[in-house]
Amino acid sequence: MKRNSRQVLPRSGSARETLRTKGQFWTPDWVAEFMVAYALRDRPTRLLDPALGEGVFFRAAKRHAEAHHFDLALFGRDVDPDIVVQARQSGLSAADLRHLEIRDFVLDPPSERFPAIVANPPYIRHHRLPPSQKAALRDFARTATGRHIDGRAGLHVYFLIRALQTLSPGGRLCYIVSADICEGVFAQALWQWITSRYKLDAVVTFAAGATPFPDVDTNALVFCLQNERPEKHFDWVNCRQRCSAELASLLSGDGRKENETIDVHRRSLAEALSTGLSRPPSQAATGRHTLGDFASIMRGIVTGDNDFFFMTLTRARALGIPESLLVKAVGRMRDIEGERFAPEDVERLEARGRPTRLLNVNGLSFDQLPASVQAYLKAGERNGLDKKTLIRTRKPWYRMETRKSPPILFAYLGRRNARFIRNLAGVVPLTCLLCVYPKREDAAFIGRLWRVLSDPQTIRNLRSVGKSYGGDAVKVEPRALERLPLPDALVRSEKLDKDLDPRQGLLNFREE
Repeated sequence: MKRNSRQVLPRSGSARETLRTKGQFWTPDWVAEFMVAYALRDRPTRLLDPALGEGVFFRAAKRHAEAHHFDLALFGRDVDPDIVVQARQSGLSAADLRHLEIRDFVLDPPSERFPAIVANPPYIRHHRLPPSQKAALRDFARTATGRHIDGRAGLHVYFLIRALQTLSPGGRLCYIVSADICEGVFAQALWQWITSRYKLDAVVTFAAGATPFPDVDTNALVFCLQNERPEKHFDWVNCRQRCSAELASLLSGDGRKENETIDVHRRSLAEALSTGLSRPPSQAATGRHTLGDFASIMRGIVTGDNDFFFMTLTRARALGIPESLLVKAVGRMRDIEGERFAPEDVERLEARGRPTRLLNVNGLSFDQLPASVQAYLKAGERNGLDKKTLIRTRKPWYRMETRKSPPILFAYLGRRNARFIRNLAGVVPLTCLLCVYPKREDAAFIGRLWRVLSDPQTIRNLRSVGKSYGGDAVKVEPRALERLPLPDALVRSEKLDKDLDPRQGLLNFREE
């Protein structure tokens, strides 16, 4: 998650790709100040930054040690040899960097432990890791924790495990990382291990206006951990403004009171792990019922190549593809402007040149297809479409996933607010949307369920089951959406509770 406050995130495609490959997003100075204040709280003689970057933590640590009159030796690791030049340009001297090693911290760790570690790890997601490195990391995590850490964990997860292992008894670790470290599928196993062995002192979260990385689509958290016996409570802090003084005072032990820039909640570890470390303390807004009591959720259709399979009606006609082999579909969230999607909206998109038809030739052999469709599929093969990763697993390669048109759609990630959409147009969604299938098909029941889902109280509950991203965006996966709490008062007002069998919790299919 490394990023420098003085830099602007590169906008070109090649620059962005390079940044993602290295996982480098520099930490702003104001965040580094309070992070080192925690790590150096006990005035240790040595500090390790296992992902040095351009050296923001070294600079902050030097200032802190000088201000508090103690000697501090700086140790660093990084895998990028170019980082030495950047660190020198940032103001660090050769003496400051004398203990810097260009080595892999996770798979080639230091032989000694450190009393203070501060880190902003490389943010490299699992699908960007080479298979051999990914396998080695998973083996390391399994040996270190005795638990299976899901393969979808990014490099920053393994960095945290190694950093904790490298911490001296009584030592302190301050770690800034994306919120997915406590929201992903691997989070439960990871945090059960951490909180059973280490003391969680504090979690620092950031309001949208105070985010450390405003140009990056991620939600950052800071974890303050100590190699001490675990405790049952910790401080959960929300930073409302970009200011390090109050946080430094709090985390260095000088004060633990709320002020103008931060809110502090003393939380039960059990409650926080249940609610989610990135989420505010539970306000008992769960309720007795969840969406899964009344509906099932599926993701939208993965085509494998939208440019080939998803098209405008005008293009389909030009290609000679009959409408009988097309399914009405919607391909992106911003194509839906409100909370209802009707037939006239499909016409509006078509008039704008947006694709609204999905090619679906399922159930027909190649020889049964019109000559024009056969020619189109052959053109796809000539372009290597049948060799693409996902498509080549299908038999035949042009076979399309199918979905029954869902009465309700869910826009689960985007800059707009997440919302439930009444699908009056009979479209099927691509992967930009989730399908919500009510367990009763009568229009009255669907309407009552949709009104509960559209209520602001329900929408607020999405944060209790979703993953958080930059700009207050929330992503909710299908199984998590089924766990969405529905407010009891809304369920009763729409009489949805009358449709449940109180003995089994199953829907009652009696006609009204």
